[in-house]
Amino acid sequence: MARRSLTATLALAFAGTTVLVFVVVSSVLYYALDRQVKQQDDLDIVLIARHARRLAQEFGTLEELRGHSDRLTGQVLGNSALSMEVRDAQRNVLFQHNAAGIADPATPSPALTNPLGASHRITQSDIGEWHAAQGAPVRGLATYAVLRDGTLVAVIVARNMTDRWRLLDWYRDRLYAACFAGMLLAFMLSWMLLRESLRPLRVMAHSAATITVDRLDTRIEVDNAPSELITLVVSLNAMLNRLDGGFQRMSQYTADLAHDMRTPLGNLRGSTEVALSRPRSADEYQSVLASNLEECDRMSRMIENVLFLARAEHPQFVRTLTEVDAARELKRIADYFEGVADDAGVQIRVAGGGELHADVELFRRAVNNLLANAIRYTPQGGAITLSAQTPAAAADTLRVTVANEGGQIDPSLLERVFDRFYRVDPSRKNEPNSTGTTGLGLAIVRTIMELHGGSAHAESDTTSTRFILTFAKRQERRSAPGAISEEEKIARNIGTSYR
Repeated sequence: MARRSLTATLALAFAGTTVLVFVVVSSVLYYALDRQVKQQDDLDIVLIARHARRLAQEFGTLEELRGHSDRLTGQVLGNSALSMEVRDAQRNVLFQHNAAGIADPATPSPALTNPLGASHRITQSDIGEWHAAQGAPVRGLATYAVLRDGTLVAVIVARNMTDRWRLLDWYRDRLYAACFAGMLLAFMLSWMLLRESLRPLRVMAHSAATITVDRLDTRIEVDNAPSELITLVVSLNAMLNRLDGGFQRMSQYTADLAHDMRTPLGNLRGSTEVALSRPRSADEYQSVLASNLEECDRMSRMIENVLFLARAEHPQFVRTLTEVDAARELKRIADYFEGVADDAGVQIRVAGGGELHADVELFRRAVNNLLANAIRYTPQGGAITLSAQTPAAAADTLRVTVANEGGQIDPSLLERVFDRFYRVDPSRKNEPNSTGTTGLGLAIVRTIMELHGGSAHAESDTTSTRFILTFAKRQERRSAPGAISEEEKIARNIGTSYR
């Protein structure tokens, strides 16, 4: 199906509007002219009829009236369109001037068949209209006049309107021609003006056509755009910025994922090749299988974490928000990690408390990830503090802090540590004691906080490093009570992620 041209559509709309305006204006002008012409002619007829009746009443008899007929007919001399006829009471014609069509009209009018009384004041409203025997339009009136001897005669004054009709027809035809010419002119001018006005859109389309996957950094120029299109250009550029950023993140994410997946796969392949290089004992095979199982667990956790992050970004991700006792949950998490902390020579402390509105399973997972990360980087003999408190400046929030002793993190890296697969170590090598690390733990923490409408940030100095989670004490429930989605079931079954 052929696509409609916006320029042609608007040009036709403008042309149609112009024609409509022309028709309305032309109709007003036409009927104004018609009314003006009729009023002027009717006034002449009224004046002639009044004067003729007054003259007729000055004569004593019919013979005297006939003898001075030229005084009456002289009222219509000089205008071939005007007619006069005088009749007696029996409707016999006494005399006439240019009266063709008056005596025998094709369509008689009450103004002709019912003459006005001799004392009636003649006005323009008394004038009637009829057609003569030849079809010519006629306007006129008939009035009685009383002679001095009491004889009643009828005076008929009329005007042939053929010339007026021809004038009006000529005027109407010129109006039609002007409307048609105006429509064509309006269409052509509006088409050219619209085409020129839409040039910035074509420039924008050309600029957008040059944007490819390899040139996502290209932007549409705003300098020459009209003010009406600036918002559109800015929105498109903002969309391109988001697409560019998303594409960059996806590319980096894919590269990081491939890099991190390659390590356990390489370990699996290497240990398997070594085991198959020569016959070995059952204990050696068992050791290789145990090592491979650890790598498989690590890959499984990585895949599960990636799935959680992908599903958590979906708009339909469902949470079950409840009132959570922060002190009780922090104590439970500390007890769960007690054995791991003892092996690392680290002490876990719990302080503060308060109520918050959150998904308890997601809350536990976020704190678990932070605590596992803190145990890994806290030196032996150090301490980790889990605390919850309400800031004085924001009484409607609760801050959950995981603080650990250890070296200071570079301030420029405090935000980057929440990126997926990011590690502070630029070499990206796995440390001997980093088994189970996927590089997604802190990214999951930030995603969980975004799901709760909260925030996660890190602070670090020479004495300690602190990861702070800010929860709202109360949120609008976005899911039905007890509703658990498939994504949430998966999230609740995923084990603790270590960074």
